[in-house]
Amino acid sequence: GLGDVYKRQQQHIKTVCRRKDKFMSIKKFSIKNYDMKKYYGLLEKTVLFQGCDDESIENMLDCLSAEIRTYDKDEVVFHTGDVNVPLGVVLSGKVHIGQSDVFGNYNIMSDAKPGEFFAESFACARNIPMTPEVVADEKSEILFLGIEKVLLTCHGACQFHTKLVSNLVTAIASKNIRLMQKITDTAPKSIRERVLSYLSYQSEINESDEFDIAYNRQQMADYLGVDRSALSAELGRMRDDGIIAFRKNHFRLLTSC
Repeated sequence: GLGDVYKRQQQHIKTVCRRKDKFMSIKKFSIKNYDMKKYYGLLEKTVLFQGCDDESIENMLDCLSAEIRTYDKDEVVFHTGDVNVPLGVVLSGKVHIGQSDVFGNYNIMSDAKPGEFFAESFACARNIPMTPEVVADEKSEILFLGIEKVLLTCHGACQFHTKLVSNLVTAIASKNIRLMQKITDTAPKSIRERVLSYLSYQSEINESDEFDIAYNRQQMADYLGVDRSALSAELGRMRDDGIIAFRKNHFRLLTSC
């Protein structure tokens, strides 16, 4: 009843408040035993470090107090309610960003693969608690950056400081576009329409009618905001109707969506 809903809401609020003062200091993550140079090639291809050579990246990582940490599968990187978090860049593995409501429903907002970053908005907006959580989908290495230093005048007068600021703005804009696409994918009322919207966009960005998606079936259901069983049933009907063919996370569009 309403009383139970109220209790769940209050418990949810208390959980977030208990985490509010927790400081996810990147200083406790050490990279002394890591050879960061092996990741320079990956970082040069990222939006964040686009246009930076190895020497510039090395200087910027030092300027941003770069640290690294390894996470096992299903380990939480950031909890809901964490504050003053660093920006994370996936070096290997994969993480997903999601959020649970007071009823226990889980919604995947996005994911990050090698070379992609996360928590940039909360890293820039100081003292604002994280609303989503970040969880490792598999064993992952994460690079943490004290990105708040980018928003201040660099005392070391780093040559590529301005470039990094420009890249950060571009990167955040790109992430906002991805979130807009999620809104588009979850706006339709029917499961079939949501699936068609999602698969159509995946086909577009892959420039092919045949492609792999980043999610397993449960994650796909969470992303689209639907029940897993209902999603599986609808995918089966769409296959029977000759609209799609699929095997696990590999899909092929048989008709124009």
